Amino acid sequence: MTAPLFIFIYSLSIGFLIFWIGLWLVHILAIIYGKWKLHRKVEPPDPEKDIDLPGVSIIKPLCGTDTHLFQNLETFFTLQYQKYELLFCIQDLEDSISYMYVKSIMEKYPNVEVRVFRGGENVGVNPKINNMTPAYKAAKYSLLLVSDSGIKMKEDTLTDMVLAMKENVGLVHQMPYTCDGAGLPSTLEKVYFGTFHARIYLSSDLFGINCATGMSALMRKELLDNAGGIQAFGCYLAEDFFFAKAILDQNYKLAISTQPAAQNSGNASVSNFQNRISRWIKLRSAMVPHTALLEPISECMLSGALAAFSSYILFKTDPICFYLVHVLVWFICDWILIHIVQNGNLPFNKFEFLVMWMFRECGAPYLFLHALLNPAIRWRTLEFKLKWGGKAEAIPARTNSNIIIKDPATIKFSKPEELCPLPLHVIN
Repeated sequence: MTAPLFIFIYSLSIGFLIFWIGLWLVHILAIIYGKWKLHRKVEPPDPEKDIDLPGVSIIKPLCGTDTHLFQNLETFFTLQYQKYELLFCIQDLEDSISYMYVKSIMEKYPNVEVRVFRGGENVGVNPKINNMTPAYKAAKYSLLLVSDSGIKMKEDTLTDMVLAMKENVGLVHQMPYTCDGAGLPSTLEKVYFGTFHARIYLSSDLFGINCATGMSALMRKELLDNAGGIQAFGCYLAEDFFFAKAILDQNYKLAISTQPAAQNSGNASVSNFQNRISRWIKLRSAMVPHTALLEPISECMLSGALAAFSSYILFKTDPICFYLVHVLVWFICDWILIHIVQNGNLPFNKFEFLVMWMFRECGAPYLFLHALLNPAIRWRTLEFKLKWGGKAEAIPARTNSNIIIKDPATIKFSKPEELCPLPLHVIN
């Protein structure tokens, strides 16, 4: 072995072992921070002190239905908060099921202020932004909560998020997690969001890194107005990342709620989960290109293999023993972390957790490689091409026989139409 090659291999081994130690620090910090931050008891304002919390406009974009939609929507009508309005956005003018659900719940809770918007407004390539724009323009409160249709809320969740909105905070977001569900797909989702995703999310928030997701995010409307309104973000698919970036650019901070976002989709499947994770990988690679290098070597299996090899080069340790200990300790740390995020008993036993944890960890390098080799993003019936920096371009989606099934140019939008099917009653 030549001297330059010898120095290069040793330097690379030293560098990766330092990186590997950093991964363990992230793991430990996520566990400590999660234990301190999550599931704190919310102390509601004392009525005797006459503390008036600001009103909140809740935008609920609806596109399609699943078996838990009615249940999820109803939790927004039972929020224990003094002043809020619900703005439902139904993207498809022919979506009578979503409208029927909303109308039915409105009749059940007539004292909740509700407005319904149908058809959206064409302001960019992002379907979610197009769907929400009319409601955003009509929102009357200073705080704006964007909440996906698959989110289930507790009665005190909104209060918790508003109380986290300090004077120097411009956006409060919930860390994604999932409700308990039956079946392996639900277990896989819970394992992913309670381990890998929670570790990255908590450590990013601890160090002030933009990690906000838009499935449940409370924002100061004034700050979005300063950035041109949500319609200014219609050129991006990852609008949540750029919402947060625009708020950070105005010298405000981000904060996470003590309660994780309870995703409660009734359409869980392994393929849907993998497609979703693949889509997120593509978005991260386009917005933050260095993740294309760091993300795969941050995973348990690959980082353990590289660390075992590096340790063998430097210290002549047994690489197999090193690797097995690495995987075991990583597994134990993930088991501790998911219990912190769950804040209660898990809906599966240790063996089921082990099986789905191994499935996710072993499949992570494949998903990452698959995402990079297939950069086009499929969102429902639409397909998009990403540009560096995060901007997107809509392209016609085709079947395997090369037949166009949805051309973005043919999408029809209504004129911004506000429908109030029932008399509105404002909360006192």
